[in-house]
Parts: sequence; C-alpha cells; structure tokens
Amino acid sequence: QVQLVESGGGSVQAGGSLKLSCVVSGWTGTNFCMGWFRQTPGQEREGVSCISWSGERSGYADSVKGRFTISRDNAKNTLYLQMNSLKPEDTAMYYCAADPSNGAGCEVDGNYDYWGQGTQVTVSS
Repeated sequence: QVQLVESGGGSVQAGGSLKLSCVVSGWTGTNFCMGWFRQTPGQEREGVSCISWSGERSGYADSVKGRFTISRDNAKNTLYLQMNSLKPEDTAMYYCAADPSNGAGCEVDGNYDYWGQGTQVTVSS
C-alpha cells in the first residue's frame, strides 16, 4: 500500500524559512512525478510545485516562484520543498502527491493519484 507522509511544517514569522519533506513508502510501480499542493479552509486546493522522476523538470505556481525550491532524493524515497521568504499568504495545509501516470515530466496542477495527510504551515506577520 502506497503511503505518503509529510513533515516539516510549523509556525514562522514572515521572511522566515521552512523545509517540508515527504517520504513515500510501499511503491513498487513505475517512475512517477511528484508535487506539492496547499489548501486553506474554504479555498480550493492550489498546486504549488511539481518535479519529474529524474528531477530534471520542475514547475512552480507564480505565487511561489523564486522563493520555493522543490527537490527529490529517489534513493531515500523523499520529496522536499524548501520555502524561503515566507509570507502570511503562504499559510496553508501543505500536501504532497504522486502521479504514477507521468514519469517523464510533471504538471503543477495535474491529476495526482496518491496523497499525504498534510502538514500545516503558518506564517505570521
């Protein structure tokens, strides 16, 4: 059974940094792309970033470009999201996701099949 478990969320002041991690277990299939999403209460889920299996391709939402960096370590089955220069509007529950149908590329707002439970990020002004 595939499981995704996020960690690294917390509370920081504006301008601070956090690094999220997502560990994938139980995967026995083909290569897959991964992504980060975020959601606040009453709002639609927003694609934040994505990365291909090889790590050569990545994408970002305009709202986080230049501040967030996605990476992955396939040997450790772990996805990361380095978040710098955080703003109060970055406050949300952050989810990692995996898409086994896309091994070569990635889509920030693609259809992902597997999801973690989320980790909360709170940025105060």
